[in-house]
Amino acid sequence: MANTAIRVRLMQGASESDIRALKAWLERERKLEGLRDSGVLEVQERAGAQDGSASPMGAGLEIMLVLLGAVTPKLFEEVFEQVKSGVRAWQENRRAVERGEPPEAEITADSDGR
Repeated sequence: MANTAIRVRLMQGASESDIRALKAWLERERKLEGLRDSGVLEVQERAGAQDGSASPMGAGLEIMLVLLGAVTPKLFEEVFEQVKSGVRAWQENRRAVERGEPPEAEITADSDGR
């Protein structure tokens, strides 16, 4: 399977603290945490690609969830769905504890995991 990573970008002026909070949230998602603990998944924060799709006021960081080794399409889809669910849960939580709307997220499959 070519896609071995999932890219999460926060849009519309997301702050570095938003990105770090979302990364920590995803690392604590039960299914993702189990994959991380077993060495199948790495959660990385890195400088975002400058392709013009992110807000110019954004933090310029993104989260990469990299699946290591041979990954079945089924496992990749399960992780992709868990990431989407985790991002929605983080947005709901952020909405409850902070003023204003949380940043929108773009979640994509990425074949360049490194």
